[in-house]
Amino acid sequence: MERVVVTGIGLVTPLAIGTHETWQGLLAGQSAIGLISLFDTSAFRVKIAGEVKSFEPSRYIEKKKIKEMGRFCQFAVVAGQLAIKDAGLTLTDEEKELAGCFVGVGLGGLEVIEETKRVVMEKGPQRVSPYSIPGIISNLAAGQISMEHGLKGPSYCTTSACSSGAHALGEAVEWIRRGRVEVMVAGGAESTVSPVGVGGFEAMLALSKRNDDPTRASRPWDRGRDGFVMGEGAGIMVLESLTRAKKRGAKIYAEVTGYGASSDAHHLTQPSLDGPQRSMRMALRDAGVSADDVDYVNAHGTSTPIGDLNESRAIAAVFGDNATSKRLWVSSTKSMIGHLLGAAGAVESAICALAISEGRVPPTINLDDPDPECTLDYVPNIARDRVIRHAVNNSFGFGGTNASLVFSRFDA
Repeated sequence: MERVVVTGIGLVTPLAIGTHETWQGLLAGQSAIGLISLFDTSAFRVKIAGEVKSFEPSRYIEKKKIKEMGRFCQFAVVAGQLAIKDAGLTLTDEEKELAGCFVGVGLGGLEVIEETKRVVMEKGPQRVSPYSIPGIISNLAAGQISMEHGLKGPSYCTTSACSSGAHALGEAVEWIRRGRVEVMVAGGAESTVSPVGVGGFEAMLALSKRNDDPTRASRPWDRGRDGFVMGEGAGIMVLESLTRAKKRGAKIYAEVTGYGASSDAHHLTQPSLDGPQRSMRMALRDAGVSADDVDYVNAHGTSTPIGDLNESRAIAAVFGDNATSKRLWVSSTKSMIGHLLGAAGAVESAICALAISEGRVPPTINLDDPDPECTLDYVPNIARDRVIRHAVNNSFGFGGTNASLVFSRFDA
């Protein structure tokens, strides 16, 4: 079975359009949450989100191609460009047949749906753009990346709510492990800061309403948390077989050693304690890693009252004394960039790889009054240095879908 390594990372987040800039912002504990500017929120109770500011797609994408893409797809394409450049990846025509692309997307082009409905109602169906459907459908994030870079292997979208990006990475790893491809460009993308997106989650009472203090609204494990803050962006990684990466002398951020996936089979929105545990345990077994050897967990950590407590208890159950004695460090970078939904697992997996490579753990900001029922070390407010042997990323989604990935330090 082939081993799989991370050789390129591309991030487009509310903090920055760029991997290095995003990483530095996270280490500095910088919040990217602010008042929504993408649409008029006067009728909404929730007026805050993590937007990708000053995003001008024409700086990165050919003008005639932009009209084919929803905003989520544009983010994916730019993150893909950054990841491939970072990896120094070049492919021959023959190698392109052994390279594919999986991009997880939760909801697709909501703003294109909204605009298309407006055109139908105001001007009639004959005025609908022929690019409406390409701008909406989720698989075009992977499709556009594949077309731009000539990736002729498998190309598709995983859609599993907030686990979408993590599932895309896990499935990409499996394709490489089996020797069916040598390279996968994989991750997640999402852009749902729109009236339908915000209105829908607002109606579910899932979002924070700290409109008067946006930068402090996302506060995982804090006693005052009142819901998640929506974010947008994309995270794409270049995954390669170790054989290929070593042959070309690629820089290796980390090895992807474990992948676990489970279903709560329990409730639409209320998490079970069992499902996340099974996902993490499956990933650890797959990696051949003991719970005692894991140094860092980038948690799902959304800042919801029920979800944070449930995940904290699940981590404590899986990692035992390593967690309860606080040797294991746990943080939620959603405290700074918000919840990127389908892109979250991919961006946060990239953060795990960076943490291993750089020996630094980003903090959970706004953790000023810890919930007494959440008893782990959540790296409050200040980044820390640490040599990380193994890191775990958790992503959980509505419908009880769970994904966990193990990233390990690679020593040549």
